[in-house]
Amino acid sequence: MKLINEKGKLFGFINVVDLIIVVMVIAMVGAVATMILGNRVQEAVSPQVECTAEVCIIGTPPRMLKEIERQDLAGEQLVSGNSYLNAYIEDVWFEDYTVQAVTDDGIIVDATDPSKKDVIFKIKCEVPKDTASPKIGSQELRAGRTYIVKTQTFELSGTIRYVEIAEE
Repeated sequence: MKLINEKGKLFGFINVVDLIIVVMVIAMVGAVATMILGNRVQEAVSPQVECTAEVCIIGTPPRMLKEIERQDLAGEQLVSGNSYLNAYIEDVWFEDYTVQAVTDDGIIVDATDPSKKDVIFKIKCEVPKDTASPKIGSQELRAGRTYIVKTQTFELSGTIRYVEIAEE
């Protein structure tokens, strides 16, 4: 028995061109199903736990401090691109911005900046329980990494101070 017979059928059963088309259709259906159901499948397989992160925007100038106070961002939902995320700003507060300054006699001392402040955002979200790379949207959550705090009306870059993932 020939692999492809004189009529162009594989094992005398199916046309080679038809087989290629069927395989491509199955691959496309699988890709679309993964795009549509991917997150739901992941959530069903891996239970979600609460994650808390603190993001610090260091040395924020006074005009941004006023805007943060005006917007009262506590409770705002985070955004990635054009999509809302399942993550919220739980709390926002200011801390003194400390800089190092050199005195006239050459000694380095810590000094509090009179106008700038550090802005701290406490962010809550849910992540898969045993994930190696916790994320909010496409941004990984690890202490020391840069994180963009973005809501519908606000966006600034800061540094993640700590990440805490609940046990259950």
